[in-house]
Amino acid sequence: MNAEIIAVGSEMLTPERVDTNSLFLTGELNNLGIEVVEKHVVGDDRGRLTRTVRRALEHSRFVLISGGLGPTEDDVTRDAVASALWRKQIFHADISDAIEERFRRMKRVMPEINRRQAMVIDGAEVLSNDRGTAPGQWISAGDGVVVLLPGPPYELKSMFTRECLPRLRAMVPPMVIRTQVYRISGMSESDLDQTISPIYKVYENPATTVLAHNGDLQVHLRARCETESEALALLADVGGRIEAALGDKIYARDSSTLEEVVGRKLRERGETLSVAESATGGGLAERITTVAGSSSYFVGGFVTYAVRLKRELLGVPAETLEQFGPVSAETAAAMALGAREKTGSTWAVSITGNAGPTADEPGANGIGAPVGAVYIGIAGTKGTETHHRVWPSSDRPRVRAFAAQMALDMLNRAIG
Repeated sequence: MNAEIIAVGSEMLTPERVDTNSLFLTGELNNLGIEVVEKHVVGDDRGRLTRTVRRALEHSRFVLISGGLGPTEDDVTRDAVASALWRKQIFHADISDAIEERFRRMKRVMPEINRRQAMVIDGAEVLSNDRGTAPGQWISAGDGVVVLLPGPPYELKSMFTRECLPRLRAMVPPMVIRTQVYRISGMSESDLDQTISPIYKVYENPATTVLAHNGDLQVHLRARCETESEALALLADVGGRIEAALGDKIYARDSSTLEEVVGRKLRERGETLSVAESATGGGLAERITTVAGSSSYFVGGFVTYAVRLKRELLGVPAETLEQFGPVSAETAAAMALGAREKTGSTWAVSITGNAGPTADEPGANGIGAPVGAVYIGIAGTKGTETHHRVWPSSDRPRVRAFAAQMALDMLNRAIG
């Protein structure tokens, strides 16, 4: 039981619009055990949409199309689907009358072009629209089904829930899809896949997906079975082997972010946190404070971009800066200690580095920090530790994002 979703509209191919309807439809279909195997976005072109619908029906049982049901010439969905199915369209006077009555209730005269919305593909079941003028259509096509849904999300959601779900439940055998998510930090995407691919490649079910973004890795397991107990058993089998292989690289077994995990630990222990940032310019504090309730453990921080402020605000010794440079393990340690002492926090995290795109000029010690060099300092009740990494990138935003992720990962491990 597979499905494909087609979003129609040239505006969906611009950077200003996002297809959110497919997310809703995917969730609803997955709840029924229907797997969404492809998604398409097609502009207002009858030929392209006709070809896309025909290809989708060759591979999937259900084809759901959103948008393009309006009254104007660029609303091409009805025409394209009729062409794809080699069927004619029939004018339904009762639909036209209902649309005209809707306009009348709004004290408006229905434009003549709205009568196009009363055209129904031969053999289709009409899906009522309680929130707009465009009716939907449910069309049986051999072993497949094509569903035409309106584009506005509030119209689509109501129509799908009222009209489509009961029809789908009657057609789809009992099937459930269950997922398990692991979030990982402290290793590269290639190292992660090399570690777990010998495990997940043995299984077709559950399916495994590896995602990576700025040092934050995710492993998604997706089991599709007739019963929930079967799906959960599969997830436990594969997931247990993956957990054993990754160990403490896993920081969450759900959708929690690293900053949320750190925040929960601090809140549970009644501990507090401060930060001292240079290269990230406040990016670490921004991530920490995106978590609701972070004021209960985050006391504040310092953005000491200039060397002078590292001395004056954090108390980093001048000799440390002169001997080792502002981008060094020694400076990172002193920054973390200074932030902890100034704020009285249980923990303090510092970041200093060179986010690029050019290498730092050599300082008094004759050493200049290369692009991508980052030092993290962690100060706590048991002392201070530092960590160093050089990312092979001159992409400034990427280096800064990796640095904040590394700092949170090191803090999470230090807290334990």
